[in-house]
Amino acid sequence: MEHITNNLTLDLADADTDRVSRAAGIAKGISRGTGRLLRDLGYEVLEEFKLASRRRVDLAGLDRKGRFAVVEIKSSLADFRADTKWPEYLAHCDFFYFAVADDFPLEALPDAEGLIIADAYDAAIQRPAAERPMNGNRRRSQLLRFARQSAQRLAQVRDPARR
Repeated sequence: MEHITNNLTLDLADADTDRVSRAAGIAKGISRGTGRLLRDLGYEVLEEFKLASRRRVDLAGLDRKGRFAVVEIKSSLADFRADTKWPEYLAHCDFFYFAVADDFPLEALPDAEGLIIADAYDAAIQRPAAERPMNGNRRRSQLLRFARQSAQRLAQVRDPARR
């Protein structure tokens, strides 16, 4: 009986690994398509942008006017339900969006936030985000943070051995 239990445990672990891997692939595709959309809209985009609060947003876009868009990617309903930190991002952007795949149950998302439907190749704004102008001091600090993180990433690509 122990052998059967061990195999079952391994099968469940494999199923969990597969589920996590699929979710990561979905999130990666949503990120790619949403990044393309933001760039088409005139934003420069950073993935995994670290805020002053030490939180990391999935995508941060900076437009020519110095306005920030933050996008929180949700690969599944379980991912959305488990996330309690996204409201903390609102103070760090002028526009906030959720980005999801086309099969996501949209009624679960807050109506007050922007919504992007995306896949690995394209994205479309389903619901525009309301503009919430950022605090001026936070904007200045975040602009510098965005510039520094961009430069650090470029330096890492150009000279990966040096850190």
